[in-house]
Amino acid sequence: MSFTIYDASAPVFVNALSDMRAWLDKAAAERPEAELLEAKLADDMKPLPAQYQMASDSAKNAIARLAGIEAPAMPDTETSFDELRDRCDRTIAFIRSVDPAALAGSEDRRVELRFPNGMGFGFTGQAYLTGFALPNFFFHVTTAYAILRHAGIGLGKPDFLQHLGAPNLGPESQA
Repeated sequence: MSFTIYDASAPVFVNALSDMRAWLDKAAAERPEAELLEAKLADDMKPLPAQYQMASDSAKNAIARLAGIEAPAMPDTETSFDELRDRCDRTIAFIRSVDPAALAGSEDRRVELRFPNGMGFGFTGQAYLTGFALPNFFFHVTTAYAILRHAGIGLGKPDFLQHLGAPNLGPESQA
């Protein structure tokens, strides 16, 4: 069995979005939501909700582009943790709804990103996923994590990798 574009994308997006969703629960237990919704690392950056929205957009648009289908529209209107959780849930549901077979052969599919001024980038599916979609997605995931950490939320690496669950190996016995 070969490792596919689907394997390198859909589960990665779902795992990280699931982790991000859980961070909101931890954040809500530790700080007032209103404070965190305005939190950012620098004055010229987008606040926490925008990081969730852009991670969502990156994931759903990547899957849609690779599958050659239309991504669901999700206006960036979230103003609460409940709405951000719902955004994560809807994005995960869309990704899971796409049949892995729809991404078969997408490593060679032409993907174009166009900016409002008409300029943009053209990629093969593989170059798009590895050179743009995954790095862009994890930029926003990591920025959301960093905003929450900076705001004093007790997140650590186990929260970033929460999708792994508990370790599945025990200590080696020493003879």
